[in-house]
Amino acid sequence: MAARWWPLPFLVLALALLPGPALAERIKDIADIGGVRGNPLIGYGLVVGLDGTGDRTSQTPFTVQSLRNMLNELGVNLPSGVNPQLKNVAAVAIHAELPPFAKPGQPIDITVSSIGNSVSLRGGSLLMAPLKGIDGQIYAIAQGSLVVGGFGAEGKDGSRISVNVPSVGRIPNGATVERALPDIFGGSNVLTINLHQPDFTTASRMVAVLNETFGPDSAAAIDGGTISMQAPSGAGQRVNFLAQVENLELTPGESAARIVVNSRTGTVVIGSAVRVMPAAVSHGSLTVTVSESTVVSQPDAFSAGNTVATPQSQVSATAQGGHMFKFQGGVSLEQIVKAVNDIGAAPGDLIAILEALKQVGALQADLEVI
Repeated sequence: MAARWWPLPFLVLALALLPGPALAERIKDIADIGGVRGNPLIGYGLVVGLDGTGDRTSQTPFTVQSLRNMLNELGVNLPSGVNPQLKNVAAVAIHAELPPFAKPGQPIDITVSSIGNSVSLRGGSLLMAPLKGIDGQIYAIAQGSLVVGGFGAEGKDGSRISVNVPSVGRIPNGATVERALPDIFGGSNVLTINLHQPDFTTASRMVAVLNETFGPDSAAAIDGGTISMQAPSGAGQRVNFLAQVENLELTPGESAARIVVNSRTGTVVIGSAVRVMPAAVSHGSLTVTVSESTVVSQPDAFSAGNTVATPQSQVSATAQGGHMFKFQGGVSLEQIVKAVNDIGAAPGDLIAILEALKQVGALQADLEVI
């Protein structure tokens, strides 16, 4: 039997950010208004009505405790020492995001995940459960029937098959907001705009557009990712003002030269701003082969000897001819891709080439291997 090491079978080069005419983008697509964001909510509850796929209560005492507490609240008192052994109940964690400006009575989506040993939540219903914020206050109440995208089945002999993740489900509009967030929108005449990707060029251009539209000194850059600007203090006027701000267009600054290599999938993403200084690179590959065989020694007839099997191993290494190629100074992205494809470099080889170019200062880009 032979074991052979092969390089990764394929290499995908993605041409990212190809050179071309710069396009204007709206402020609402590249930035957020400071303080206008969602807030995470979390809760704990019980899912009932499962078809024998609930928690094994002998191994999840918190499920039994939660069930007893719920029944006591409903006026059903279980005798002490009696623990119901149910297979249609599962303890779950619930999480959701409270959108900005959400008001009491509005519905939000929730995600429900098993925290015990339930194998599937398919067909279950979540009983009323409170959702709390980081301050411990209740902001929403969740309840409803789960929608589970996964599927699972288990045999009596222990065999099991599952598709996707049946222990996680969602309930669209499964929670109702009960408490609004504190008002952070009105009361001040200063607003901040936070860029999704901090960039000094983009921040400078945004300040110029805002000052040109609303007058000199209306906006100022605090740093490369934050712009401060004057705004009306009244809520109604501020809404109209921000409606104008978020629809203003500007041309963002070009992204920095960057290369991202995924060594697991063999994907390489190269930005259009990447440049290579003049450099010569030698590329080769090594193949190691291990062969296993068994030799049987058979004694002569009528002799007192025994048949013996002797394993034998043979190891060989072959270095294929290297390729020498040259990168011209300041080559374009298309030329880099062509040079790599011409030599048939595998992802592992490409990573080594890029790291070597970076070491000698010939690669003008940030190299990130994930």
